[in-house]
Amino acid sequence: MHRTHTCGELTIKNLGQEVILSGWVQKSRDLGGTTFIDVRDRYGLTQLVVNTDDEATLRTKVKDLGREFVIKVKGIVVERSNKNPKIATGDVEIKVSDLEILNVAKLPPFMIEDETDGGEELRMKYRYLDLRRNPVRNNLILRHKMAQEIRKYLDAQGFLEVETPVLIKSTPEGARDFVVPSRMNPGEFYALPQSPQTFKQLLMVSGFDRYFQIVKCFRDEDLRADRQPEFTQIDCEMAFIEQEDILNLFEGLTRHMFKNVKDLELGDFPRMDYADAMRLYGSDKPDIRFDMQFVSLTPTLSEGEGAKDLVKGFGFPVFDNAELVVGINAKGAASYTRKQLDELTDFVKRPQIGATGLIYMRHNEDGTLKSSVDKFYDETQLKKWSEAFATTPGDLVLIMAGGTDKVRKQLNELRLEMGNRLGLRDKNKFAPLWVIDFPLLEWDEESERYHAMHHPFTSPKPEDIALLDSKPGEVRANAYDLVINGTEIGGGSIRIHDKELQSIMFKHLGFSPEEAQKQFGFLLEAFEYGAPPHGGIAFGFDRLVSIVAGLDSIRDVIAFPKNNSGRDVMIDSPSTIDEKQKKELNIETTV
Repeated sequence: MHRTHTCGELTIKNLGQEVILSGWVQKSRDLGGTTFIDVRDRYGLTQLVVNTDDEATLRTKVKDLGREFVIKVKGIVVERSNKNPKIATGDVEIKVSDLEILNVAKLPPFMIEDETDGGEELRMKYRYLDLRRNPVRNNLILRHKMAQEIRKYLDAQGFLEVETPVLIKSTPEGARDFVVPSRMNPGEFYALPQSPQTFKQLLMVSGFDRYFQIVKCFRDEDLRADRQPEFTQIDCEMAFIEQEDILNLFEGLTRHMFKNVKDLELGDFPRMDYADAMRLYGSDKPDIRFDMQFVSLTPTLSEGEGAKDLVKGFGFPVFDNAELVVGINAKGAASYTRKQLDELTDFVKRPQIGATGLIYMRHNEDGTLKSSVDKFYDETQLKKWSEAFATTPGDLVLIMAGGTDKVRKQLNELRLEMGNRLGLRDKNKFAPLWVIDFPLLEWDEESERYHAMHHPFTSPKPEDIALLDSKPGEVRANAYDLVINGTEIGGGSIRIHDKELQSIMFKHLGFSPEEAQKQFGFLLEAFEYGAPPHGGIAFGFDRLVSIVAGLDSIRDVIAFPKNNSGRDVMIDSPSTIDEKQKKELNIETTV
């Protein structure tokens, strides 16, 4: 027997018991005649005490101990004189009578501590050591608990967990596929699934009216903190439902997870049209933990000409030549120094954002108004700006100008930056939001054709179908995203279940009938055998766990993640293969 108890469960109730523990040496402290050893496993840490004067047989073994040695000890549970309230076992220690070194260990390349001295790349190279650290291990424990709660909730709602293939057919829409050569079919390739989209729709045709899967998906795209080449989805599909059914059911799933994992009751799940999200926040995933909505100083088509005289016609060419002049009210930031304002200007000028400049107006504590364009706008005009932004003494207005779509995205980045600077993005606060009524199609300048904003199987709003031929860019989709704290957690849609409408959709996406048949003939044929109305949603499981954990990167909630170059530096992957393998696969490489 290697252990009778774990290193995290002994308490004052176990006094006098003889126990066996096994684990890793966290640290060892020789105080001259008495040695204290902290032994650790995934359940916790227990202090050992060895009297090396009395126990001569243990003296040599204890002397040889180093960090991360694997040991087994036998001893009696005694009460600690200097108790440690920070750990669960802090009231007791083990008076050791026998110690066995199960395995020696090299000195780790970084400290196995909550606050380690290892940089990210080093920790990724030795990920198996990084996983011994409490914060990383706790993230994976959280992930496990959330997965169990998801299964529990969906099972109670009548969902069946069904596995779908990993080797599938490559399709041209969406991100780039990872492809796998087929040895048995020379010159042909499988693709790894970007999602189980077509399979879950086929399951609906098969009569499995409620399907889910916690599934690996793969996309060969540029990486960042919230992207990995392989990621996990909570993938769900339902038949004989409408959009309202899906929103209500998965709002329930989200509430269930937060309640049962964090003991937190979520508030309302407001709904916002995509058009309003872009107009008020410049983003289809707005962070509504704080206000700071956009205020336009130039009229939109729906507002008419009433606001035009607020900025145009006063001799300031930046505003006169702009399609949109828009800003935010950073409440309480009027005290920002010139240096801080210059930092904000440099921030929006970064290549990632691409703005040419930033205009500001202070509403000073004494009630006066001061702007960076006083040369063009007098006190009367600045008062109109103040009214538009509803400023009060102490507020700072930040204004940007340019093309509508571009300037909204730029101001969104500035809004989030101000939210960070003003402490408005509390990681312990959770603000969910449904964004609905997305455009069905978006125009791609490079290919000069429309692409599906979500995917080719998304159903248009019935009342907008007539616009497909005349105004395809104005057609709205039966699509919806769940956003929490400015991060898209999941998205889905009501699907097309009619072969004729699906064929029309393929036509507007630039597929010839032959191409549509080659790529998706199996699905179109399935629709001819009685496809029910259906729809679904997929949650990004990694993102959801990172949000609940209060982390910025999904790498921290994945056991063995890739770096920003898509490499696993621990196992050195991807790597080359030998010529024999290439020959068997009938492939050649040219680099």
